[in-house]
Amino acid sequence: MVRAGLTADRLVEAAAELADEVGFESVTLSALARHFGVKDASLYSHVRNLQDLRTRVALLAGGEMIDRIAAAVAGRAGQDALAAFAGAYRAYALERPGRYAATQIRMDQALLTESPNFRRTAEITYGMLRAYGLEEPDLTDAVRLLRSTFHGYCALEATGGFGAARDVQASWDRAIAALHVALEQWPRQEKNND
Repeated sequence: MVRAGLTADRLVEAAAELADEVGFESVTLSALARHFGVKDASLYSHVRNLQDLRTRVALLAGGEMIDRIAAAVAGRAGQDALAAFAGAYRAYALERPGRYAATQIRMDQALLTESPNFRRTAEITYGMLRAYGLEEPDLTDAVRLLRSTFHGYCALEATGGFGAARDVQASWDRAIAALHVALEQWPRQEKNND
């Protein structure tokens, strides 16, 4: 019998907390069952399997992250918006490492398309980049540049990968300034008039 009060939402929140404590890859159904004092089988009334649980944690974390980013960029444009976006991204990645790791998993494209948080993320990100005058396919290329830069920086910072004496925040600020220049000077894709 499933313990009273156990819900999918409670499981996902507990899994997200556990991910921040022990790492996203260490979240298992057995660890979660121990947390709630139930048998592993009790969890299958609420989640299909470990992949389903991890996907739900990723969707939860993605929603939390875009909420922070949206609040940070509200009313801003250009370099100010870019810096606010990047700062909120980095803060979430460093404060919620397990949840952030969840946002990096590969998910089914159909599931992403149905997700309101995914659509909101795209709207906010593309909206910020449109202020630089970018259109497709340049928008997609710029999103990939930003995501890979932000993720790479955060991953290195989280593991102590920056050993030089230079202040990590100062380097971050310079990187964002360089990205701003790159976006302003973006080499536009030639339109094909065929």
